[in-house]
Amino acid sequence: MSRAFVFPGQGAQSIGMGRDLAEAYPAARAVFDAVDAALGEDLSGLIWGGDAETLTLTRNAQPALMATSIAALRALEAEGVSVADHAAMVAGHSLGEYAALVAAGALDLGDAARLLRLRGEAMQAAVPAGEGAMAAILGLDLDAVRAVAAEAAQGGEVVEAANDNDPGQVVVSGHRAAVARATEIAEAHGAKRAVLLPVSAPFHCALMEPAARAMAEALDDVDLHRPVVPVVANVEAGPVSDPNTIRSLLVEQVTGAVRWRESVARMAADGVTEVWEIGAGKALSGMVRRIDRALATRQVGTPAEVAEAAASL
Repeated sequence: MSRAFVFPGQGAQSIGMGRDLAEAYPAARAVFDAVDAALGEDLSGLIWGGDAETLTLTRNAQPALMATSIAALRALEAEGVSVADHAAMVAGHSLGEYAALVAAGALDLGDAARLLRLRGEAMQAAVPAGEGAMAAILGLDLDAVRAVAAEAAQGGEVVEAANDNDPGQVVVSGHRAAVARATEIAEAHGAKRAVLLPVSAPFHCALMEPAARAMAEALDDVDLHRPVVPVVANVEAGPVSDPNTIRSLLVEQVTGAVRWRESVARMAADGVTEVWEIGAGKALSGMVRRIDRALATRQVGTPAEVAEAAASL
């Protein structure tokens, strides 16, 4: 059985995530300690004992989710399960791509934490609070949502398909008024539902260009290595291994769409039969099943799930 390890993005965070892993596995605890040291603050204290509103801030949620994913991976490794020996490829949803790169040995853990802190701050700063929005369009496919976005983008305002999550869920992002128009147009065109998302900025659209420039500058100073297995990149929906390609795609990812539906389909086409979601939550597993019912899924985010996953091999 060929498997892929995948890593969640923003929205999966919750207070307390990863604490049981850190208590059960010294290697998992070491991940949180290393991220705290890289950021120069007690992020783990916020994750385990802070308030949800502060954790949900983009600057905190991004490194926190990456840390939790890598802690779960280190716990797996402590049970004898490694990326090199047990995964054919890795992928991550938006910020999860950074966790995938750490998992595959392409990016240092501390560098990933610092990059994600910068990424979160730059994304938040790119658009003044209240001017941007994102909405999930349920029941329309990508082409239909692109048509909706084109109709909604009036008066120079931006609204774009930002996340192609699965066959029935596409997220749009852009100026708040344009996103609101898109939800109305989508429902008029037969969408089952169109829901504004509780996010603080319009990610993965052209409005994020200032953040992309900031990431390009930061990534120039970071060492990237060839991953031990291919990383399926969000913006290409295909496997990449060249460090220079990875660097440029991480910059493009800030403004580019997350092509998750195509990424999962590509993994299946390349022989993957099982997908393990490593870290917090189970949103990606649901998407995977809606994309391809033939793919088996497994969540690996608690000590019990780690033990079960290791025993399955």
